[in-house]
Amino acid sequence: MDRIKTGSNLSYRRIVAKFGTSLLTSGSDCLNQKRMADLVAQLAQLHAKGVELVVVTSGAIAAGREKLGLGKKVKDIPYKQVLAAVGQGRLMNAYETLFEAHGITVAQALLTKSALADRAGYLNTRNTLLALLEMGVIPIINENDVVAVDEIQEARFGDNDNLSAMVANLIDADLLLILTDIDGLYTADPHRDSSARLIPVVEKVGGQIAKLASGSTSGLGTGGMVTKIEAAGLATASGVTVVIANGGKRDVLFRIAGGEAIGTKFLPVKSRLDSRQRWMLSGLRTRGKLVVDAGAATALKKYKRSLLAAGIKQLEGNFQRGDIVAVYDPQGVKIGSGITNYSTAELESIKGAHSEDISSLLGYESGSEVIHRNNLVIL
Repeated sequence: MDRIKTGSNLSYRRIVAKFGTSLLTSGSDCLNQKRMADLVAQLAQLHAKGVELVVVTSGAIAAGREKLGLGKKVKDIPYKQVLAAVGQGRLMNAYETLFEAHGITVAQALLTKSALADRAGYLNTRNTLLALLEMGVIPIINENDVVAVDEIQEARFGDNDNLSAMVANLIDADLLLILTDIDGLYTADPHRDSSARLIPVVEKVGGQIAKLASGSTSGLGTGGMVTKIEAAGLATASGVTVVIANGGKRDVLFRIAGGEAIGTKFLPVKSRLDSRQRWMLSGLRTRGKLVVDAGAATALKKYKRSLLAAGIKQLEGNFQRGDIVAVYDPQGVKIGSGITNYSTAELESIKGAHSEDISSLLGYESGSEVIHRNNLVIL
């Protein structure tokens, strides 16, 4: 295997590498030790050159299935939790043994949405991960499948693709590298359309890109291409470069770290968000959804204005004043997130109304803006 030569330039200093189940099993029903050893060897070489690394890994359920001798996928959630409980220790032991051979210490971190949804928990997790990196330790992160039922039910934020994006945002990563068993994002499903072409660069994650991803899934994991696009949108909005690539390609980690164009690269926004903005945008505490009209969408995106009641057309969810809500344009494309000054019930009464009419409609007012621009993050 070719190695990066000492002194060669690397394009990224802090990388989050996400390994999917389909990659780690090489399409089988159990972990592929040879594949894992190759990935760890590449990470070890980057670590030796001073790159800070975090691994977000799937594979606990597959490891549990192998240990218990269950060849078929079990669909019942409690049984999947059993598989995760049996397999997580085996998965971590495999990583620890492989990294120890290179003289590298690893740390296990099992996370759930609820652990990061609280602002204090978010910051505590960030501080712990950064401290580990400073000590030269590689954190190995997985969703806590034993208690996180949402992850096994494939809820929107309950997959390791989106978890990896949250981790990248947490630690201010330069690169989120999502390695899977396909080469990247295609113009169509390459398994069904022979004319499908790989898209090398995505400048902005939008509705059309999401449509291209629909229908493409992996066999053993909970995340298909749709969740990878969601993860790319979240990470790039926070200033993180994202690459989706085939982890089975030769020296793929080295080559991407060195700047080689492999897979599909998603370009980051020009300016990074601060920690509070990243937390708001992550969706961890999102309690509702606001759909605005075209004029309001333009005012928010182009002119950085506050969101007024007059521009709101629809709302979903049960939220209170001070909760975080997602904001969508008329085409259903998410354009941002923010802290609302009004609850669901209040907004049902004032949506579409002018700001000066809020007091008469409610008998009071909590501000002329539904979301003030200082509490709004636009993608």
